[in-house]
Amino acid sequence: MDPFLEFHQQQTRRQFFGGVGLRAGNIALAGMLGSQFARAETASSSIHQPLPGLPHFAPKAKRLIYLHMNGAPSQLDLWDHKPGLQAHFDKDLPESIRNGQRITTMTSGQARLPVAPSMFKFAQHGKCGRFVSELLPHTAKIVDEIAVIKSVHTSAINHDPACTFVMTGSEVPGKPSIGSWLSYGLGSVSNDLPAFVVFTPSFPATGNAQALFTRMWSSGFLATKYTGVALRGQGDPVLYVKNPPGVDSSDRRTMLDALNKLNQINHARVGDPEIQTRIAQYEMAFRMQSSVPELTDLSKESKATLEMYGEDVHRSGSFTHSAIMARRLIERGTRVVQLLHRGWDQHSGLPKNIAAQVKDTERACAALVMDLKQRGLLEDTLVVWGGEFGRTVYSQGTLTKDNYGRDHHPRCFTMWMAGGGVKGGIEHGETDDFSYNIVKDPVHINDLNATILNLMGIDNNRFSYKFQGLDQRLTGVEEHHAVKAVMA
Repeated sequence: MDPFLEFHQQQTRRQFFGGVGLRAGNIALAGMLGSQFARAETASSSIHQPLPGLPHFAPKAKRLIYLHMNGAPSQLDLWDHKPGLQAHFDKDLPESIRNGQRITTMTSGQARLPVAPSMFKFAQHGKCGRFVSELLPHTAKIVDEIAVIKSVHTSAINHDPACTFVMTGSEVPGKPSIGSWLSYGLGSVSNDLPAFVVFTPSFPATGNAQALFTRMWSSGFLATKYTGVALRGQGDPVLYVKNPPGVDSSDRRTMLDALNKLNQINHARVGDPEIQTRIAQYEMAFRMQSSVPELTDLSKESKATLEMYGEDVHRSGSFTHSAIMARRLIERGTRVVQLLHRGWDQHSGLPKNIAAQVKDTERACAALVMDLKQRGLLEDTLVVWGGEFGRTVYSQGTLTKDNYGRDHHPRCFTMWMAGGGVKGGIEHGETDDFSYNIVKDPVHINDLNATILNLMGIDNNRFSYKFQGLDQRLTGVEEHHAVKAVMA
């Protein structure tokens, strides 16, 4: 039962007088102990401690950086090399390949489903000989560090449920995001920055942007202190964290001490855990007044590092700036950083639009991996890149040699992982000749989530939270397993 509701239901006259003496004593004791004790207690409780018994086993990764390309990048034009498709240009997709499978209403009414081979060239790179699109020149340099998974699949065919599925393990809204689960289970080693931070960087004007919903970084039914803290790209990184004119740090400290006493009194009365969350978040905001300006100051970064990320590194709100901020956050103890880049929904004009999206992100993604490696952080930092589903081999709308669009395709798409216990230079899974169906080693999106948890030292089947009569898990109630083949 909700503790606040329970409190009010129990407030009979007899219950009130039965408990008032003890509560008054608690208030008096708190006053006698003074602000020094209150501050010490708040400071110690503000650090998100791991749950007892976690991690379940020695983690290979201690931190997670999740690079989400919202809108669904085309696997056919980036990773899933299908040279044989050139012979099928503008021919109808064989029914033996589609096999009556559901497609969206955006293309189900087309008279034809003409095959559209990628117009981009692929070449082999690295010691592993990975085929990579010409769109990814910087990523091509790190293929020996990453595991490319070409057989990811999902049951969601539209963006909102698919993004919700990727980030929470369920199409049904209201579940905690993966960052919230990790913050809840493993806590944070930072006393001055949140355990879970989110960036929603800008994107090219040509991008067809889907809306981003806070459920992608929400704590769902977990306490709200596990919700991701979104750092803004324009103006103050955190709204209202600065003191207003005329209020200095000591004034703010005095006000917080008084407010915390009142909140502790209220918590003693009703037992609502969200009151403790409120106290902890006030304290975190107070400490962030000094930690955030230091975090965002790039003046001590080397010239070589900044050049590796590219010219956008100084443009606040850009994907590149967010990427270097991600590295600086995990250096300072943040457990999970999530970057959500929009504009990848290319139903038409794909060649031009995907090139713009790649230009906005690809150099920074590769630089992030190289930067982490140079600093000795990649070995225990897990980096994940991907979208919410893939794109169709057939064209949506008019098909020409140099222009086409692609519809949503949940049956197979490509993601990659690097660092933190991942085997570099490998490729896992295989699709058919049309990149339409998986023919080897399928990876459900919750198998991928189980893999992330496993690398962070967590057995997904033993990591649950009782809610609505179920032992809720990130990977759902069905059986899902970590993909051992991509783990070192």
